[in-house]
Amino acid sequence: MVSSTLLLDLQRVTHLTLDALTRELADLQLSASEANVLANLADGAQLTASALAARVGSRPTTMTAVLDRLAGRGWIVREPHPTDRRAVVLRLTAAGRGVAHTVARAYERVEADVLAGLSPTAARSLRSSLRRLGEVGHA
Repeated sequence: MVSSTLLLDLQRVTHLTLDALTRELADLQLSASEANVLANLADGAQLTASALAARVGSRPTTMTAVLDRLAGRGWIVREPHPTDRRAVVLRLTAAGRGVAHTVARAYERVEADVLAGLSPTAARSLRSSLRRLGEVGHA
């Protein structure tokens, strides 16, 4: 039996960071998927649902359900795509921008806590390696 593999380590760290984010964002009562979407839109990006799903590593059907919940809370709106009549563009509302800013700050705090034990070089290497793994997973 395998006692530790990279995948198990990634899952453990993912659960620990998600638990920390849940505590940070408890007042907002967000799921991890909702927080992820808001953090990815916090920079003002206006993306299609499929582009956002690819960015966060989600299935389109899962993304639709998350977007429905966020729209229901008045935090995002779907607008017609300017050049593709089959697509919609996602935009944060004024209230959504405030929530997304709160979420983004929580991500920054949790990340700083997680990386505190690493040297700057090790933290950069970890980021780079995780991005490469994410690219392989979407190839």
